[in-house]
Amino acid sequence: MRILIYGSELGAATAAAALSWVGHRVSWLPHASQPWSTLRQADWLRREPWLFEQIQQSLDNGHLCLLDSPDATGGALASADALWLSLSPDQRGDAAELLEHPAIQRCTGLTLVNNSTFPVGETEQLEQRLGAGHQCVALPDMLEEGRAWTTFTRPSRWLLGCDDDRSERQIREILRAFNRRSEVFQRMPRRAAELTKLSINGMLATRISYMNEIAGLADTLGVDVEYVRQGMGADTRIGFEYLYPGCGFGGPNFSRDLMRLADVQSSSGRTSALLDRVMDINEQKKETLFRKLWTHCDGNLQGRTVAIWGLAFKPGTARIDHAPVLTLLEALWAQGARVQVHDPAAVPALLEAVGPRPDLVTFTGEPYDACEGADVLMLVTEWKAYWNPDWAYLARTLQDRLVLDGRNIYDPDFVASCGLYYRGIGRRADPSSACAG
Repeated sequence: MRILIYGSELGAATAAAALSWVGHRVSWLPHASQPWSTLRQADWLRREPWLFEQIQQSLDNGHLCLLDSPDATGGALASADALWLSLSPDQRGDAAELLEHPAIQRCTGLTLVNNSTFPVGETEQLEQRLGAGHQCVALPDMLEEGRAWTTFTRPSRWLLGCDDDRSERQIREILRAFNRRSEVFQRMPRRAAELTKLSINGMLATRISYMNEIAGLADTLGVDVEYVRQGMGADTRIGFEYLYPGCGFGGPNFSRDLMRLADVQSSSGRTSALLDRVMDINEQKKETLFRKLWTHCDGNLQGRTVAIWGLAFKPGTARIDHAPVLTLLEALWAQGARVQVHDPAAVPALLEAVGPRPDLVTFTGEPYDACEGADVLMLVTEWKAYWNPDWAYLARTLQDRLVLDGRNIYDPDFVASCGLYYRGIGRRADPSSACAG
C-alpha cells in the first residue's frame, strides 16, 4: 500500500521504519518543528534499538521517501491509500491544515489513521474534515520508549477504534505482517479506543503512586516495603506489574497522557480527585531523595557535593521530559549543593535543558568519576551499568558513605555490610559499628 506518514513523534518514526520494512511504499513528512535534518541527530531516535538503522535501510532501498514540506505532499496524498497521523496534542491545527490540502479532494477512499495523542473525540472530527468517501480510525500509540521497534513489530495488542468493516479490513492489511503470531486487534468505537489508551496509563500511574504512598508509610513505621510489595504482588488479584516504589515517573507520553485524561475529565464537567492526587503524589516523590538527604545531613547541604547516577526518565532512552532529576537538581542547587552527574545517554538533553552550569554541575564520562570528591551518591535511573557497583570503592570514596537508591535496585543489608548507609524508597539499612569504624 501507499502510505503517507505525518509527524516527528516516536510513533511516526517507528511507523515509517516498520511499514516500509514490510514492503509498503511510505512517504514521510516530519513535522516542521523537527524536520529530518534535526530529527536524524536526535539522541532519542538514534538510541532506539534497530529504529534508526531500519529507517536508513528503507531510505536506501527506496521503500521510504522523505518529504520536506506540506507543499511536497500533493503527489503522495493523491495516490495514498492511507494517511497516518502521529502528532503531539499541540499540533492538532497542523493536522487540520493538511486535511485541507487540495490533493485530498482528488483522493478516493482514503483511510486516515489517527495515531496521535489528541483529545477524545478528535478522530470523529478529523473524519468530518476529510469529507464524504473517506474513513478515519483511531489507532492509539501503544509504543514503549526504549523498545519502540519491538512493541510495533511484535505487538501484544492494538486498540483499533473504527465504526465500519471496510476501515478494519484496511488497517488489518496495513499491519498484517505484525499480526501473524496471534490476534492482536481489539476493535471498539473510536472514542472508546481513545479513552482506553488514556485510562490505561492512568491506571498504571495510580498503581505506581499508590505503591509510593505505601513506601512512605513503611518508612514512617520502620517497615521494609519490599516485604509489603512481595505480599501484595503475590495476590493474584493484584500482581507485580507497576508495583515498584521509586522516586517518581516521567517521560513525554506517560505524563502527557495523564494530563490529557485530566483535561478530558475537566472538559466533560467532571472532576477527578483521584487523578489530581496521583499527579500530586508523583511530583512529591520526585523530591524524596532530596528530603532523605536533607534529613541525613540535618538540613545542611551548603557546599556538599552530590553524585547522581542516571538522568533519563527511564533506562534505554535519552529523554529527560518530566524526569525526577530535574526536580532534584533545582532542590539541590537551591540549598547550595553541587552535583556531579553521569548518564550513558541523557547528558545532551540535560545540557539543552539547563545549559552549561560549571559552578553547579559537572558532567562525567564514567560513573565512578561522578563519585570522586562527592559526599553522597544518588541513584535516579536504573541503567544496567549501575546495578553492581564496586561497593568497596564507594565506601572509600563517598565522604558521608551514603547511598540514596531511588529505584530500590540494591540490597540494603548487603550495601550496609560494605560500610555504607543505605536509604531507598521505603527501605533503609545502616552499617554495623564494626563496618562504620
